[in-house]
Amino acid sequence: MGFTTQDTRWMRRALALAARGFAPPNPMVGCVIVKDGLRVGEGFHPLAGQPHAEVFALRAAGAAASGAVAYVTLEPCCHHGRTGPCTEALIAAGIKKVVVATQDVDPRVAGKGITRLQAAGIEVETGLLAEESQQLNEAFFHFHTVGRPFVVLKAAMSLDGKIAAHTGISQWITGEKARKHVHSLRARSGAVMAGIGTVLADDPLLTARLRPAAPRQPLRVVIDSHLRLPKSSKLVTTAAPSTPVIVICTESADANAEKALVSEGLEVVRVGHQNGRVDLSAAMRVLAARQIISVFCEGGGQLNASLLMAGLADRALFYVAPRLIGGECAPTPVEGKGAETPQQGWKLGELNVLHFGNDIAITGRILGQGQ
Repeated sequence: MGFTTQDTRWMRRALALAARGFAPPNPMVGCVIVKDGLRVGEGFHPLAGQPHAEVFALRAAGAAASGAVAYVTLEPCCHHGRTGPCTEALIAAGIKKVVVATQDVDPRVAGKGITRLQAAGIEVETGLLAEESQQLNEAFFHFHTVGRPFVVLKAAMSLDGKIAAHTGISQWITGEKARKHVHSLRARSGAVMAGIGTVLADDPLLTARLRPAAPRQPLRVVIDSHLRLPKSSKLVTTAAPSTPVIVICTESADANAEKALVSEGLEVVRVGHQNGRVDLSAAMRVLAARQIISVFCEGGGQLNASLLMAGLADRALFYVAPRLIGGECAPTPVEGKGAETPQQGWKLGELNVLHFGNDIAITGRILGQGQ
């Protein structure tokens, strides 16, 4: 049975609802309940630990849910976590049909939710706007398929490719609209990462500062091989349970420096090294073990280059401002040794261009080197 124009309309609404959520490590999910051609309830998953989209939609629909159709952007869960199974809520409400955009890849679900609904006599159709749903939750799908966080390399640069002046001053290259977009992405990321070089140069907060306030803050991660993070830095002075900071260093880092940071409320994790620097693959395993499904990297040219060389970068997001900074020694978004030839560089696909006032952002999936 094919999908109708109305089916597509309701699923697009569900996807728009899903995008409102701040859900890591959970996926963003939206649900619309329709009866006799009318929307009787809708909802989205706002935050990990809170009810799922189906529950909010069923609450809004009330008794009208009986005999209705539910449009859900991701296969309903069928396991007990911090909340109950959405399959059981849909069954109990008397939903007659569920239209699912795409199957879940979490092994706790992975088709089991659909099977449970069908066993209860509910008609299930899948595949409506599946690509859009998977794109919305690309980090979630990547994490449960590959087993490590989805890494986005973010940079703000001038038209001539500089992320700071030769003096090291970088604030501000892009305008307020672009910076607001960055904060919204931080709030939806599992972690925001920076290298110690960027921290020493810019003293960033790496928090999500939105109005109204973001409902969650990402884990702030500093890659600091030798524990040079100053106690006076903003990352140290703002470390708290609601705004946590983890510093990942090598096994040989100074023990007294570790004690000083721990005493300020930071967490220090030691991993192996490669050429004296933090083994980034090991760092990603540390984050994966903590259910960090996505990393928004604002680490500067050296860390970006290292992540690319290690095959750990999945998407590039470069904001470009219409200004020229110049300077042969001014830093650039990707440094390190670099590719030997242009053809050996890292190719991007699935390109998209966003506009923020006079600034633009170019984003694409990193396909690999020499592709």
